[in-house]
Amino acid sequence: MSKRWLPLLVAVCGLLVLSACADGSDQELSRWMSQERAKAQPKVQPLAEPKQFKPENYLRASELDPFTELKLTQALKREAGKASANSALIAPELSRRKGPLEAFPLDTMAMVGSLVKEGKPVALVTVGKLLYQVRPGDYLGQNYGKVTAITETKVALREIVQDAAGEWIEREANLNLQERSK
Repeated sequence: MSKRWLPLLVAVCGLLVLSACADGSDQELSRWMSQERAKAQPKVQPLAEPKQFKPENYLRASELDPFTELKLTQALKREAGKASANSALIAPELSRRKGPLEAFPLDTMAMVGSLVKEGKPVALVTVGKLLYQVRPGDYLGQNYGKVTAITETKVALREIVQDAAGEWIEREANLNLQERSK
């Protein structure tokens, strides 16, 4: 045989092998598929019947309507009372002349010591490289912080800040003694 007949012979043998395999496996596969289809029966549960709607009588018709003008007027008076109390809290702070330590945030300050001068407590506070003497009644920080008490370990403050709703509220803050390592 010559070399030019060899590729043709290989192709014919391959086709014979593939055709022998195709007939048997196709029938077996079809039989398996039909058996599996017969086994797989969907199980759908029926939907429950809808409940009958039963209307309820409104029993509070004789009571005061929550949407009347009277209710709105009462709510506005309550809010006005709160607003006047809050404005009374901040008004004296806005008209007061600010001290030198009110230009700095409280977290940039450090209490480094305390002493008693003329029978009254005095805290030593540093801002940057400057040392300040702070007494009760002085103001610290940018939130209208007024010094209420000084102990050996802390300076207690009353700050006036706005809450999430924009209302002015009081809160307590402390400036604790910090030891510096050398």
